[in-house]
Amino acid sequence: MDFGAVIGTTIRKVENSERNGQPTHIVQAERVFATTPDDLWNALTEGDRIQRWFAEVSGKLKRGGHFAVKGNASGEILACRPPELLELTWVFGGIESWVIIRIKDDGKGAQMILEHELPTDKQSEAHWNKYGPGATGVGWEMGLLGLDANISNPDKKLLEAGEAWAEGTQGKASLREWAVAWGEAHISSGAPTQAAREAAERTAAFYTGEM
Repeated sequence: MDFGAVIGTTIRKVENSERNGQPTHIVQAERVFATTPDDLWNALTEGDRIQRWFAEVSGKLKRGGHFAVKGNASGEILACRPPELLELTWVFGGIESWVIIRIKDDGKGAQMILEHELPTDKQSEAHWNKYGPGATGVGWEMGLLGLDANISNPDKKLLEAGEAWAEGTQGKASLREWAVAWGEAHISSGAPTQAAREAAERTAAFYTGEM
């Protein structure tokens, strides 16, 4: 599988927001996939299919249902309106954040906007100050790449090939490019330039294993 051939264009945004009276950070990735909203929704929510490109996910993807990503996060489904909206909590390392996925037909394919809203408690803010939005953004970029590959090859198991790609020269170069791009998005949101670029460099080093 040539993952480099399916790297699409991601629009990246970083914003500050508020939830339940507390400040939050929003990391947003927007991308158009060469498929229909129904097929994209299926790739995101159908159990056998999602584990071919993302991870093993258990639970019920309906409002009020709970899910678990093997070896990663778990959470609750807050809203589920196929094929246009999926909103959920994302609990990892004991910290709760929130993910919203919106899908629509943009005339060229299925447009997906993914927002990951992060809390600003002491532990979360220390992580944000060290790595910036790239820690979250690059992680989701890897997921978007796997999703794009699945759209083209829905029946193919991609996880091992994706891991090998990420550890290779081309993969590491892409991971670094994504980290830099998230740093620039951070600057565009008003973050100090030097601090944002230093955080992006730490993110790149983490994902490429150069720490």
